[in-house]
Amino acid sequence: MTTSENKAALTVYSTTWCGYCRRLKTQLDEAGIEYKEIDIEKDPASAEFVGSVNGGNHIVPTVLFADGTTATNPSLAAVKSALSL
Repeated sequence: MTTSENKAALTVYSTTWCGYCRRLKTQLDEAGIEYKEIDIEKDPASAEFVGSVNGGNHIVPTVLFADGTTATNPSLAAVKSALSL
């Protein structure tokens, strides 16, 4: 369930064509975990951020947690663990 509020527990950086992104978003939706989604192909600053946390590579999905940590292509279990769920 995407949210436009800044209160989302995490931000998912994605693209429209990314199968791994679709899978993660579906799993987050099914688990009831709110997130903000940003398409890095429509937001150059977000693409730059994703590259900065992935050694210059624009790898999606990249997840940014509220505490400032990131995860690249995480499993749902890894997201839940990071959120202490």
